[in-house]
Amino acid sequence: MMDIIQIREVIPHRYPFLFVDRIVEWTSDTIVGVKNVSANEPFFQGHFPNDPIMPGVLILEAMAQTGGILVFTVFPQYRHKTFYFAGLDKVRFRKPVRPGDQLVMKVKLQKQRSGFFKMLGEAFVDDVLVAEAELMANIDMSSVETKGD
Repeated sequence: MMDIIQIREVIPHRYPFLFVDRIVEWTSDTIVGVKNVSANEPFFQGHFPNDPIMPGVLILEAMAQTGGILVFTVFPQYRHKTFYFAGLDKVRFRKPVRPGDQLVMKVKLQKQRSGFFKMLGEAFVDDVLVAEAELMANIDMSSVETKGD
């Protein structure tokens, strides 16, 4: 288990762009994170006021942040480097995510080579698949440690 305080020690994201509230499980190649989707999320003001739906790109970002936590936990030598999204393949959105939902992200590391990572991400609400994607990311080997607040 990893709570929000521990998550903030691992990745640099902060409100309003931190989309992982808790890590409930991880192994050397798989991680499960949780995002509690609140009606107070700032993006619901415009997406959409009369039919609030979590933007798909933010579901992907939540999966990517979960994957970043996996990478920084399993490969601590990269912990103070910048982790960048490098690409997405096979993206599918199956069902909308709404206020009150608990988004559960499952991310599995498929390939790792010298700072490049390919992962399979899936997002669920109530055990129903709502989104999936292949995520690619890489570590900026020239980046230095930055302190978030």
